[in-house]
Amino acid sequence: MRAVIQRVKRASVTVASEVTGEIESGLLVFLGIHGDDRRKDIAWLAEKIVNLRIFEDEDGKMNNSLIDMGKSLLVVSQFTLYGDCRKGRRPGFSAAAPPDHAQQLYQLFIEAIRQKNIRCASGRFQAHMDVELVNDGPVTLLLDSSKLF
Repeated sequence: MRAVIQRVKRASVTVASEVTGEIESGLLVFLGIHGDDRRKDIAWLAEKIVNLRIFEDEDGKMNNSLIDMGKSLLVVSQFTLYGDCRKGRRPGFSAAAPPDHAQQLYQLFIEAIRQKNIRCASGRFQAHMDVELVNDGPVTLLLDSSKLF
């Protein structure tokens, strides 16, 4: 499971002119699901994200987490995080989970975040989405549950 995490002042996702999710200050997470991902990957990634100390304290140092600050999270499915661009000019997506498996884990990830008492908004799985954000910092981090980076 891979995540691109961006600290944002605000973010929203729109599908066919309908806002499906929006947050004020918090984290925007683009979530990619690998074909081998399981519940253990969800647990690890959810715990890691909500406890990352990437919000500034009173001294301007990144010492506070999403939980510490009581902020929100917006999660957007992003199978292209498993795009393989090493050969040719067109990315290959064979490592990404099949849609049925990916959708199930995507929903379980959202529930895992909500069980930590975090407000979690989302996009719509397999939809063409317009994502708007105001990056705060900018702060952008990459996580991989297989710890490849």
